Amino acid sequence: MASASKQYYATSSLVIGYALCSSLLAVINKFAITKFNYPGLLTALQYFTSALGVWVLGKFGFLHHDPFNVETAKKFLPAAFVFFLAIFTNTNLLRHANVDTFIVFRSLTPLLVAIADTAFRKQPCPSKLTFVSLVVILGGAVGYVATDNGFTLTAYSWAFAYLVTITTEMVYIKHMVTNLGLNTWGFVFYNNLLSLMMAPLFWIITGEYADVFAALSSSSSGGDLFEPVAFSAVSLSCLFGLLISFFGFAARKAISATAFTVTGVVNKFLTVAINVLIWDKHSTPFGLLCLLMTIAGGVLYQQSVTGAVGNASNSALSKQLDTKDDKADLDEEKDETSHGS
Repeated sequence: MASASKQYYATSSLVIGYALCSSLLAVINKFAITKFNYPGLLTALQYFTSALGVWVLGKFGFLHHDPFNVETAKKFLPAAFVFFLAIFTNTNLLRHANVDTFIVFRSLTPLLVAIADTAFRKQPCPSKLTFVSLVVILGGAVGYVATDNGFTLTAYSWAFAYLVTITTEMVYIKHMVTNLGLNTWGFVFYNNLLSLMMAPLFWIITGEYADVFAALSSSSSGGDLFEPVAFSAVSLSCLFGLLISFFGFAARKAISATAFTVTGVVNKFLTVAINVLIWDKHSTPFGLLCLLMTIAGGVLYQQSVTGAVGNASNSALSKQLDTKDDKADLDEEKDETSHGS
């Protein structure tokens, strides 16, 4: 009895930790990019923190990750490149739009992934319930966009770029990564390390390096690069990026795939609530209603593809995630742990 009680509290702690990290991360990233207007450098710092954190925790025996191998890195490089683009467009979307807009476009990905899976991976067409859920998501997104008083061409250009890259990433990684034989922490390590190596190229292409050097030379303190609020926001963003990897993978091992997926969907409701309570940059009441409609469509979608949500609470504490579920859910978990992407 005591052992079961300890397991219950340990599992609950992991789920609560993941829920808090996932719910807060988009808001924290929005705050960080507002105070630290260098998206390329911000994402590079996040990659560095996550890669270094996994390496250090591995050295101390807290986790096991696949060691770096050049041949594996070559095979993984295309997936890492798509991952980098997804995080890069995600950060720029948060730079120009509010958190609500990000969640709406993120909620559209099941629709596009379903289409891409059917068109390119020859998967079966969605069931009737799945199709209805995707229509609900689309309807909520259209309603939100039509009433978004914060609409700008720049913001929505980044939104569409993010939508294309995150959809491509999810379909491509589902096709490729599971064949490389990496464990989950090895996946995090390779993703972040290779993305960190690509960061300088994007600094040059976007010209951000010039802005960073100008900020460093603007004053003896380095301008806004080392301003206390900006430094704290960036540090918090990097810390939560690593924490969500830890809690996300630990929670996914402790509860069923269905329970974990439902937790991820519910987190979006918490993100909306937190955003409304502590951030003044959110949509109109009707826009929030449309946003909730897209999330509700996400709940219906997850129910249609993973089974009855009601069974999740019964199996959450007893059913361990098996290898097949682990591979099938890898792309969803990876997206949740990609610094709020």
